[in-house]
Amino acid sequence: MTEPADAQARRDIEPVICYPVETLPAPDMAMLDAARATFTKTDEITVPPRDAATFTVPAGHFFRITSVEGSQVGDLNLWNANDLSERFYSGKTRALHGTHLTKGQQMWSSFPNMRPMATITHDSLAWYGKDAYGGSVHDVIGTRCDPYTHNLLSGGQYHHCCHSNLTRALADHLGIPRAQAEPHIHDVLNVFMCTGFTRDTGQYFMKASPVRPGDSLEFFAEIDLLGALSACPGGDCSTVHSSDQAQCHPLLIEVFKPASTSLLEWDAPAPNGYDGSHGA
Repeated sequence: MTEPADAQARRDIEPVICYPVETLPAPDMAMLDAARATFTKTDEITVPPRDAATFTVPAGHFFRITSVEGSQVGDLNLWNANDLSERFYSGKTRALHGTHLTKGQQMWSSFPNMRPMATITHDSLAWYGKDAYGGSVHDVIGTRCDPYTHNLLSGGQYHHCCHSNLTRALADHLGIPRAQAEPHIHDVLNVFMCTGFTRDTGQYFMKASPVRPGDSLEFFAEIDLLGALSACPGGDCSTVHSSDQAQCHPLLIEVFKPASTSLLEWDAPAPNGYDGSHGA
């Protein structure tokens, strides 16, 4: 196909940020950093390799995900613990903050509430930045490994994809059939996963995660949370996922109660103030 005469001029037009975030209410990181110094652990859950587990975090508390035995990535779902229809909205979080998250950024919930669910308060891999391939960690671009895509591409019937793991964990937690739990499973925060897009084809890639035992990602719960975390069957995602070939390790989830009275009496952010009665 022949390029138009002004092809390069069209390419050279400077981009515009779709959603400038300068007007977003900024979390009080100084307060949260101070609270981290005195909080106490109230619960811990170990997520087995190639499996998932659920956990709950009251508003105003913290939770931490830690690599404990080896390089391992995890797929995280979050819901409003009192209303599962409000859940993590990875696409809008990506549009606001970018393809990968780190300290000071927030996980936003679905419409119509669209409010911060959790704020990242610590990221031991923040040093990684963006590598020469365009890769970075903690992405909100991948959906989650799932048995449907696996079957489409390779004809396999694999039951430990992160989608499957999260479905089973939520069904067990709620005491409902898996078919009823599955529609609640949603696109994830890929904790510790190192990903990006190829420069030539724009394809989603993964590479060996830089996570090591002791590395952690920590969050402040803005609202009452129900979470589910899958220890991905891809291990560190350096070669494959959706298989039993990769070496996998457990992940640790810890929940912390702050000593600060102001956080113990934390008021959750109000739902989004848009009034849809006039023509949403």
